[in-house]
Amino acid sequence: MYLKSLRTAVAGLLSIAICSPAMADSLIDNVDGITLNKYGEVTHFNALVIDDDGRVKALLGRQDKRPKKVDFKFDGKGKNLIPGFVDAHGHVMGMGFNALTLDLSGTKSMAEAFERLREYAARYPNRPWIIGSGWNQEIWGLGRFPTAAELDAVISDRPVFLGRVDGHASWANSAAMKAAGISASTKSPSGGKIEKLGGKPSGIFVDKAQDLFAKSIPEPRAIERDLALVEAQKILLRNGVTTIADMGTSIQDWQSFRRVGDAGQLNVRIISYARGIDEMIAIGGPEPSRWLYDDRLKLAGVKLYMDGALGSRGAWLKKPYADASSSSGLALLGSAQLRNKLSRASMDRFQVAVHAIGDRANDEVLSAIEEMQATFKGDRRWRVEHAQIVDPIDIPRFAKSGVIASMQPVHQTSDRLMAEARLGPNRLNGAYAWKSLVDSGVKLAFGTDVPVESSNPFPGLAAALTREDANGQPFGGWIPSERLARQQAWKAYTIDAAYAAFAEDRLGTLEPGKRADFLIVDGDLMLATPDKIRTMRVEQTWINGKPVYVRK
Repeated sequence: MYLKSLRTAVAGLLSIAICSPAMADSLIDNVDGITLNKYGEVTHFNALVIDDDGRVKALLGRQDKRPKKVDFKFDGKGKNLIPGFVDAHGHVMGMGFNALTLDLSGTKSMAEAFERLREYAARYPNRPWIIGSGWNQEIWGLGRFPTAAELDAVISDRPVFLGRVDGHASWANSAAMKAAGISASTKSPSGGKIEKLGGKPSGIFVDKAQDLFAKSIPEPRAIERDLALVEAQKILLRNGVTTIADMGTSIQDWQSFRRVGDAGQLNVRIISYARGIDEMIAIGGPEPSRWLYDDRLKLAGVKLYMDGALGSRGAWLKKPYADASSSSGLALLGSAQLRNKLSRASMDRFQVAVHAIGDRANDEVLSAIEEMQATFKGDRRWRVEHAQIVDPIDIPRFAKSGVIASMQPVHQTSDRLMAEARLGPNRLNGAYAWKSLVDSGVKLAFGTDVPVESSNPFPGLAAALTREDANGQPFGGWIPSERLARQQAWKAYTIDAAYAAFAEDRLGTLEPGKRADFLIVDGDLMLATPDKIRTMRVEQTWINGKPVYVRK
């Protein structure tokens, strides 16, 4: 019954692939195709030959002879074909659950958020808790955190728990705090903060303080998790993301990946980084997993957290916040703790990805990696996730230690005004410093941090080229010296994002021997203006040489 329900839920997504005949060699012909090669150079082609294992067999030009016999032929009608995008940093289940719970992303005011909350509460009157995410007090122009009292005025008869857009703070009403046993005497946990008003919890819980609600909020059932994964796959495929690095996979997430994979319904490729050392051991045991389900799932490493986020003032800075002089943020790990965790993961060759946003957090992570390299030799591909605020003197240290900067271009456009307020005008050098990192020899791996931002990679590409938002602001770009060239940005979203997960041998480009994951899009990525790139649409998504999404 369970498998039947799951297959029913994904039938629409997979109908094209399921109805396709078993194929030997396939020919995708009459396309205007481009890909990068391993050197980051653009290669043009007009046809793609795919073997029966779903790998690229050959790229053909207009004058090249086509195979005389193929089992399947597709006429691209001259449309643009590019490799599928590799999102180097996202949260797969978070995206799926966001689609199934209250979504406050995109709300421009508290009043708009409350209107969505009322509608959701009326639609689901029997849900014991209202769970949601996506609010951002900076976009609302609030100038402060919202409060439990304001939530109580809308919903007071059942618990409400709403995650901030970056996941580093949550907003609860009084009923939720009561259910979790939180009162004026509750102390902030290590690595977290309970915001107070008049000596009482205000309703805002930063970083690890959010864990105080963990035992009270009902856990999703297995079928709900699997449906969230199905929903996440739909969104990713619609946006042209064929591979995603899942940053912070729990054992429950992994079990969902495996259930859906066992049912033959895992289409998007997921490269997992476990949520901490305990989850790493629970999922992987003695070592990273092998590739599963025809290169669709792999446990590569572990995700650690050094600090929080700028929006909640949890990012760990070298100097106090310009708009909160009493705070420099939060260190979520002590120096010894960080080194112990890096060592524990590295001894069994798990790759390590460390969340670090503030300049002090980045400094601390780089120092720890520099120490680790004396013991753990070889190609480790240490990763720093976000690397948003880096002291300029620390930028060369990334390249010297071979540390990958895993960054999200859309964060720069979303965070610009907030970053200026948090740091002040004299501390912006090294903020979202893509070009400085590339020029120093650092590999950039681009992603979206979905569901913090949309998983659509095209706005990120446009932002990387212009450092302007969707409204063209600020004109000429914010710190325009950090803009990237077109091929640099595209490389970070494809081959270097694959490299960041030890997957460049099979993903990221369309070259013989690699997986035939590609998109049919409505424009030429090399010639389109940034504005056109921002709004570019995916018409079809193919994985392993088979269509898994067609735009209606």
